[in-house]
Amino acid sequence: QVQLVESGGGLVQAGDSLTLSCAASGRTFSIYRMAWFRQAPGKEREFVAAIGWSAPSIYYADSVKGRFTISRDNAKNTVSLQMNSLKPEDTAVYYCAAAYRRGTVVVTGGYDYWGQGTRVTVSS
Repeated sequence: QVQLVESGGGLVQAGDSLTLSCAASGRTFSIYRMAWFRQAPGKEREFVAAIGWSAPSIYYADSVKGRFTISRDNAKNTVSLQMNSLKPEDTAVYYCAAAYRRGTVVVTGGYDYWGQGTRVTVSS
């Protein structure tokens, strides 16, 4: 079992920056990949970014490429998402996810554990 706890959400204005953090606990030694997804009101949960837990692989959705940066700190068992140049369309609940297997990077089915989410609201 792995427990994931997100933090760092809030209300910001367009153009601002925000950093989300995800703290993992439990069987962290078996994690293969960590990711961030988001879900806007009335929409499906969508992939944002992912990072290999041991490997240097990093993936981004086209909508956030160049604005968001995912990083990890294996010593602290944390994954962060630095979000710059935020837009109103970035408004969503952001979820941290962990995968114990190779799977598919950009779909929710590729992940085994999920956090409760942290809300990000970007005003125009």
